[in-house]
Amino acid sequence: MKFAPDPHSASMSLQDVTVELDGHMVLSNVTFDVHAGNLMGVVGPNGAGKSTLFNAIAGLLPVRQGKVTLHRVDQGGGALAYVPQRESVNWRFPVTAMDVVMMGRCCRLGWFRRPGKKDRELVNACLGRVGLWDHRSALVTELSGGERQRVFVARALAQEASVILLDEAFSGVDVGAQEGLVEVLRTLRDEGRIVLLATHDLTNLASRFDQVLCLNRHVCACGPPDQVFTSEVMEQLYGAHGLGLTLDEERQ
Repeated sequence: MKFAPDPHSASMSLQDVTVELDGHMVLSNVTFDVHAGNLMGVVGPNGAGKSTLFNAIAGLLPVRQGKVTLHRVDQGGGALAYVPQRESVNWRFPVTAMDVVMMGRCCRLGWFRRPGKKDRELVNACLGRVGLWDHRSALVTELSGGERQRVFVARALAQEASVILLDEAFSGVDVGAQEGLVEVLRTLRDEGRIVLLATHDLTNLASRFDQVLCLNRHVCACGPPDQVFTSEVMEQLYGAHGLGLTLDEERQ
């Protein structure tokens, strides 16, 4: 079963994106490109603007200047899927894993069209892909942190999104569940999607991501992990403490 629109030559570019909130500059002249088949980590300290960046890409926040451009991706409801931080989700809402994934399908179809047999089959297939078929009837309140994140990945699959944004998807998730989530994201990357994941966790970045965007209100560096994590970049991100983080990473 095909899970995504044809993403050949798809790419996303940001050019001089600047965002202000309540009169304060949150992002300044953010410029970078990412192409289909890339799994990109977005790292930076608290307050660096990672969530603001994702909200701007998703069109949830206005851009004061600059622009976000999606090239050659489906321009319908499935062009982009955004998985927000877990703290912004009402987990007490009594819905099942299947309900959540079907919401993604309804977003794709339009809320006034009832899902048909093929839509239900796709939702089931998406749950199977993330290893949650056996939990399809479970309430999200009953799922672990890692399982909840995989439900939202399945929802993105149901949207047939070409670009997937995950904000702090590793938060509250144990290492084993993190690796399971990364494996799922790699399969999406290999199908030609663009996947961006914001994270505070600097461990195993080189093995998890193809590229890393280092953000601290502006772009400090962007590229392969083994090239961007210089002492200068880490100091821009985390101050003098960043030099110690660089040494710790090298020892691992």
